[in-house]
Amino acid sequence: MEVEDHLLYTKEHEWVQIEDDEATFGITDYAQSSLGDITFVELPSVDDEVEQFEQYASIESVKAASDIYSPMSGTITEVNADLEDDPELINRSCYEKGWIAKAKITDPEEVSNLLTPEEYRHYLETA
Repeated sequence: MEVEDHLLYTKEHEWVQIEDDEATFGITDYAQSSLGDITFVELPSVDDEVEQFEQYASIESVKAASDIYSPMSGTITEVNADLEDDPELINRSCYEKGWIAKAKITDPEEVSNLLTPEEYRHYLETA
């Protein structure tokens, strides 16, 4: 499974990229692989308030439906509208073109609750 070194992760297999007070959210390679071909993504709305580790989106695939949890608290500033017409972007490019949402983070200290790439790799090996 691919794990990007510049991201932080959750035990629910979401990733976050943080730049200043902006964060980009998505699901990991492990998550998209486990779900199989993604057929639908229910996106949050811009200006939605999200809390760390609370549901903010959902994904349906040929195998299952899955809730997606926010890796950080904040306010949604942008959603990846390309996923509405092409949800399989997540399967093809989960760390780049398949991002789900962007948010203005409200509590930068929450990063201490996330996994580093090394910790996430170890978590995958022991899960």
